[in-house]
Amino acid sequence: MNSPGGPMPYRVLGRTGVQVSALGLGGSHIGSAGLSSREAVRIIQAALDGGLSFMDNSWDYHEGESEKRLGKALKGGYRSRAFVMTKVDGRTKAEAGKQLDESLKRLGLDEIDLLQHHEIIRFDDVDRIFAPGGAMEAFVAARQAGKIRFIGFTGHKDPEVHLYMLQTARKHRFRFDTVQMPLNLLDAHYRSFEKKVLPELVAAGIGVLGMKSMGSGVILKSKAVTPIECLHYALSLPTSVVITGIDSMRILKQAFKAAATFKPLTRQQLARLRAKSAKVAANGEYELFKTTSIFDSTAKHPEWLGENPSRAQRLAGD
Repeated sequence: MNSPGGPMPYRVLGRTGVQVSALGLGGSHIGSAGLSSREAVRIIQAALDGGLSFMDNSWDYHEGESEKRLGKALKGGYRSRAFVMTKVDGRTKAEAGKQLDESLKRLGLDEIDLLQHHEIIRFDDVDRIFAPGGAMEAFVAARQAGKIRFIGFTGHKDPEVHLYMLQTARKHRFRFDTVQMPLNLLDAHYRSFEKKVLPELVAAGIGVLGMKSMGSGVILKSKAVTPIECLHYALSLPTSVVITGIDSMRILKQAFKAAATFKPLTRQQLARLRAKSAKVAANGEYELFKTTSIFDSTAKHPEWLGENPSRAQRLAGD
């Protein structure tokens, strides 16, 4: 399905029944210090004008600046065109609820379309979220209170952690509306979310949010693939949305070009692209979000997770 205003494909977000743009605007890039708030607002509104409706964001992006910029951009009638998603890092009910309320205030909204547990990169993240007094209680309460519509989770480290999150949710008789994960040309060859997690989501009717299609530009440094190839590959997978970082009008135009020229790749075309990228993908060298801590923002801030480091240290010393 295309948007009424242009060539942007629209897709159904899993079992929610909501139509969203096949490309989403990444929240981290839009809040970067090298981009003025005024220009960020201009980019967001131009994206919405062109039919790119899915807005990614997070409570922790640039100390809240990304959410503030999105909130400014949504004024003047733009809210009705946008599907707004943000994420929180809190693993306890109290911390997650506090962060959500801060996000709502920054965004200037009474209701967020999709709230996701951010950066599920450790098995113990899962256990904390579903424990009594855990963050899931805050999410469910927020949905009942009309603060959010849908619930999902994100992560970029290990597909096994995603599978554990899904397994734990089933044990608690909970089904996520969305899951966000890396889906790119290199992922197919190393610790692959595409191979391990994607089939599970499709079978369950969970909306698939692809990210790291270019790995914040690192994947492009391999010289094995082009930006358009990266986006067309991810769009050819059974994704609801492919989130891409956009920090200039030039990159926004690139995203629109990818959307306008997109035709689902055949199995043969997909295989050729995978073969083309196999050598550089073998050890995860260009997927730094999997192999290093560079992208692990929560690792630097245990207090965001609702942990009590001093108590943990006392217990470890017993």
